[in-house]
Amino acid sequence: VLYSVLTVTPLVQRVTPEGWDWTGPILPVVVDAAVVIVVRVGAIVARLGGDPGFWPALLRWLTGLMTLALNVGDSMLKGDWVGVGVHAVAPILLIVTAEAGLHWRHSITEAVQRIEREQQAEADRERERQRALREEQRADREREQESRRIEREREEAADRERLRLEQADRERDREHAARLAREERQHQADMEAAREDRADARRREEQERQDRERRVQEAARKAAEDTKKAAERDRKADSARRSAPAPVSAAVSTPRPAVSAPAHETAHDAPPTEKMSETDARAAVAAGVRKGRSQREIATLTGWSTGWVAARCKDLEGASA
Repeated sequence: VLYSVLTVTPLVQRVTPEGWDWTGPILPVVVDAAVVIVVRVGAIVARLGGDPGFWPALLRWLTGLMTLALNVGDSMLKGDWVGVGVHAVAPILLIVTAEAGLHWRHSITEAVQRIEREQQAEADRERERQRALREEQRADREREQESRRIEREREEAADRERLRLEQADRERDREHAARLAREERQHQADMEAAREDRADARRREEQERQDRERRVQEAARKAAEDTKKAAERDRKADSARRSAPAPVSAAVSTPRPAVSAPAHETAHDAPPTEKMSETDARAAVAAGVRKGRSQREIATLTGWSTGWVAARCKDLEGASA
C-alpha cells in the first residue's frame, strides 16, 4: 500500500487541477483498501469454508488490475518500459499473492477443518472412553459398594448371631446358675428336712423306747403284782386247807389247778397294748423269753399275735440250739 501511494500519487497530481494536489494519495489508498478488503473478506469466507462466488473474484481481479495500471501508468505514459517493469512488480506480487493466499486459505481451511474433525472425532472418542471409563468406574464403585454392603450385612448378621449366641449362653448360664442355686437350696432343704426327719425319728425312737420301757416296766409291775396276788391267794388257800378238817382236803385239792389261773387270766384279760414295731417286738420277745414270760404275756405286751410270738420264740430256740 505504501509503495502504491508513493508511485501513484505523482501521476494523480499531474492530472489533477491546480489546488487539488493534496488529493493525490487518496486514489491509491482507496484502490489498495479495496484490495485489502477483498483479500480479508475472502480469507474470512475461506476460513468459514464458504465459496465467495463470481463477484468477489471479479472485484479481486478488478482491484488488482487497477493497482497494476496505476503503478505502471506514469512509466507507460513516459515510454519508460523499464519503469513499467519495475513498477509492475509490486502489483503483480499483490495479485498473485492474493490468489495464492486464497487457495492457501482454502487448503488451510480444509486442513484445519479436517484436523478439527479429527480432533473432534478424537475428542468424541476420548469423551466416549472417558464416559465408558466413568461408567466402568461407577460400576466398579457400585460393585464395591454392593460388596461392602453385603460384607457389612454379613458382619451385622454375624454380630447379631454372635450377640444372640452370647445372650443364649448368658441365659443358659443364668438358668444353670439358678438351677444350681435351686438344687443347692433344695439340697439344703432336703438335708435340713433329713436332719429334722432323723431328729424326729430319733425323738420318736427315743419316745417309743421310753414308751416300750414304760410298758415293759408297767407289764412287769402288773405281772409282779398278779404273781404276788396269786401267791397270796395260794398262801391263803394253803392256810385254809391246813385249818380245815381232813375230809375237806379232797375237795380243796380240786381247785389247785385254778391257782395259776388268775395269772393267766390276768395276762389274757389285760387290755392289749399299742402294737410295737417288728424290731422292738423281736427285742421284747427275746427279753420275755429270757425272763421266762409266757407267749400270751409277750403277745399282750408287744401287741402282736400269739402265733407270731410263738414263731419268734421258736426262732430264738433254734438260734440258741
